[in-house]
Amino acid sequence: MSNNIDLESLDFAEDRYSRLRLIPWWDQERLANATIMVVGAGAIGNELIKNLSLLGIGKILVIDMDQIENTNLTRSVLYRAKDVGRYKAEVAAERASEMNPDVKTKAFVANIIDDVGLGVFRRMNVVLGGLDNREARLAINQSCYKVNRPWIDGAIEALNGFARVFMPPDGACYECTMTETDWKLINKRKSCALLTREQMAEGKVPTTPTSSAIIAGVQVQELLKLLHNDRGLPTLAGKCYVFNGLTHDSYIVEYQRKPDCMSHDTYDSIEERPWSVRTTILRELVAAVKAELGEHAVLDFDREIATVAKCSCGETKDIYCPVHKLRGNEIVCPQCGKTMNFDSIHTLNGTEGCLDKTPLDIGIPLLDIIMGRNGTQMKCFEFSADAHEVFDGL
Repeated sequence: MSNNIDLESLDFAEDRYSRLRLIPWWDQERLANATIMVVGAGAIGNELIKNLSLLGIGKILVIDMDQIENTNLTRSVLYRAKDVGRYKAEVAAERASEMNPDVKTKAFVANIIDDVGLGVFRRMNVVLGGLDNREARLAINQSCYKVNRPWIDGAIEALNGFARVFMPPDGACYECTMTETDWKLINKRKSCALLTREQMAEGKVPTTPTSSAIIAGVQVQELLKLLHNDRGLPTLAGKCYVFNGLTHDSYIVEYQRKPDCMSHDTYDSIEERPWSVRTTILRELVAAVKAELGEHAVLDFDREIATVAKCSCGETKDIYCPVHKLRGNEIVCPQCGKTMNFDSIHTLNGTEGCLDKTPLDIGIPLLDIIMGRNGTQMKCFEFSADAHEVFDGL
């Protein structure tokens, strides 16, 4: 009997993902069906998006509000010199699709704190963070816990970095890890909310493309394990991987959940409604909440809304935007030049003077979720009619 093998009879045809499928627990279809949000398109964000694209993640949302600068070119694999001045999110999304045509991407030039609705988070499998400030991390953390979605944080400085995984509703969250110093820095940043963006910009962090590649690689590997959560794979849930690039030491830190942490609110149930923040007026929303929960019910927003500014000279001025987005020049009195005081609200009971406005008019983002409340009885409602606009093209 001949032991010769007819090589021509064997099928060696391989598709793009054949080598990935050699991993015993791998399910490429899960990756193709996944929707991932990447917040921050800087050094870490570039590596996250690159890895997700190479792996064939089905849909990637890229959130960033900044433009590309020359300094980004030494640390960001997706950007070229010709891209300077363009928005990071748009260029990163374009390059990801060029890298892998199987991947659908969409850019959002937006501030994660104010401009991304909770319903967007609710439609994610995992959220990835590549950020350089604590306030944005805290906003992601609170949003993910409200809608019960895991998120993976990454940070770098010089040759060092860390990656950590937060798993609502029961695990330790980002706020659980915050120190007194972290809170002081956040409060300092918040105290600058009425200054110009240039005045409140944080100091630049020294980074390298090598450390961002390492940390983003760990983040995406953790994401893969979360997407294969029925395979019994160990994860960094509630833990932090710390990398010291000088000595190449690394270790794991386990976080403790703080029972009194304010970021553990999770919405028990969310009812989708055919409402849009663009067209549904606040009066209709208040009426719907009262019809659902009783005449004493109120409508709660998850942000403070500045309403009317008042000056000592008697001048008044409508504002209607989230307090976080308010800048000093917006509350300068047009008559006497003094700084005006302003009123704010986060609850509507049906007596306010802004009820003919839409949620978008007062700074509520597309596909957000609001809460109706009557005493201890609560119910959450999503502006589900906005989903088509948010995910158009994906």
